[in-house]
Amino acid sequence: MFRNRLVTFKIGTALVAVTAFGQEDYSRLKSEVSVQALASFVKQTTQDGVTQGATDSSGVIATYRYYFTRHNGVEANYAWAPNTEKYSQLGLDNNSHEISAAYVFRLPLRRWSPFVLAGAGALIFDPKNFTGANTQTRAAFVYGAGADFNFTHRLFLRAEYRGFVYNSPTYDLAALSGLDRMTHRAEPSIGFGWRF
Repeated sequence: MFRNRLVTFKIGTALVAVTAFGQEDYSRLKSEVSVQALASFVKQTTQDGVTQGATDSSGVIATYRYYFTRHNGVEANYAWAPNTEKYSQLGLDNNSHEISAAYVFRLPLRRWSPFVLAGAGALIFDPKNFTGANTQTRAAFVYGAGADFNFTHRLFLRAEYRGFVYNSPTYDLAALSGLDRMTHRAEPSIGFGWRF
């Protein structure tokens, strides 16, 4: 009887060890990379009789995150989305590039990890096929929230919302001089990531 209990104890201990090993704590992994599809929506504003906005568009965002602790980290992002910036009747097709960095706070739970972020960046507006329009960079405040949903301790699905507050571009065009104003860009996104 003692021998049966000893064998049962050894098997039970082995199963607990295997189970614990199989559930590695993903929050111990310091780095993450992700690629997401994004949608871009710019708030339309009217000032001095001139309406400014942009067409809704889609693009892609790539992110690298590094966590100093279980909850605190930083991220660097690059995103691209084509759209048309509009000032009343004038529309300029352009490629919009985003470069940003942010502080990230997360709550790493077993199956998912909600997070919030805040930081700064630059929006680069690169006009296409418009004579006299120059590439223009605007500083931006970025904020956001989202969640990572774990498939494994390394592979996850990220759903995120990011917002940008910035000064609209004028492309150094005389016709748009003084028409720039503070605006907001909303960017929901979804994609996959990998921890290492």
